Amino acid sequence: MAEKINPYKDSDQSKKVQVTKMFDTISKEYDGLNRVISFGIDIKWRNKVVKLVSKNKPNNILDIATGTGDLAISLASTNAKDIIGLDISDGMLEVGRQKIKDKKLDQIISMIIGDSEDLPFEDNTFDAITVSFGVRNFENLEKGLAEILRVLKPNGIFVILETSIPTNPIYKAGYKAYTTLILPTIGKLFSKDRVAYKYLCESASVFPYGKALNNILSKIGFTNVKHQPQTMGVATIYSASKA
Repeated sequence: MAEKINPYKDSDQSKKVQVTKMFDTISKEYDGLNRVISFGIDIKWRNKVVKLVSKNKPNNILDIATGTGDLAISLASTNAKDIIGLDISDGMLEVGRQKIKDKKLDQIISMIIGDSEDLPFEDNTFDAITVSFGVRNFENLEKGLAEILRVLKPNGIFVILETSIPTNPIYKAGYKAYTTLILPTIGKLFSKDRVAYKYLCESASVFPYGKALNNILSKIGFTNVKHQPQTMGVATIYSASKA
C-alpha cells in the first residue's frame, strides 16, 4: 500500500483537498516548469503511452488526472472520436481548455472536473483509460483503481505513466540527488507554491512501482498487467486490461 504523503503537512484538510489547492496554485506555471525539470523527456514517455493505446483502436478514451491536458491532446492522434480529460483542479483544466481550443480539438476533447475515486460514468464505458503522473496523487489508490476498472470496457486497455526509482545503484544515487536537492530548489525559485515540488518529489519516493504496483493492479482485478521502465527507471509505463 502506498504511504500517504500530503502537500501541506501543517494542514488538517484531506489529501484530495490539499492536492486540488496545490495544482490550482501552480496551474499557470506547471507546463513550462515541468518541461524544464524533466528535460522534455516526459513528451517522449507520453508518446509511448499513445502508441500503446493506439493498438486498441479506441473510439472513446478517459484521461484521468489530465492536468493541463498534455496527454489528452496527444491521444487525439489515435483517431478516437471522444476524449474526456478529468481532473480535480479547475485551474489546471482551464489551462488545458485553452490549449485544446488553440489546437482546434475542442470537438474531440472535453475537460471536466471530477474525482478519480468517484467517476461520473456508467460501468464499461471506455475503450481506453490513461493516467499520466496522477495515480500517486490519489487519496485512496485502491479505490481509484477499482473505479477505473469499473468504467473500463472488457478487453479495454488501461495505461499508467508514473515516476519510479532506478534500481541500478549509480542511477539511483543520481536520481536521489536530483529529486531531493536540485528539483525542490528549482521549484522554490520559480513556483508560487514553495511546497508543491517538494511534495511531488516526496510522493514519488514512497509510491509503489514496478512489480509492487503490478501486484496492486492484479489484486484489484486487472489482467495482462505489464510494466516497462523508462529512461534508466526514473519513470515506468504500466499497461493492463479487463477480462
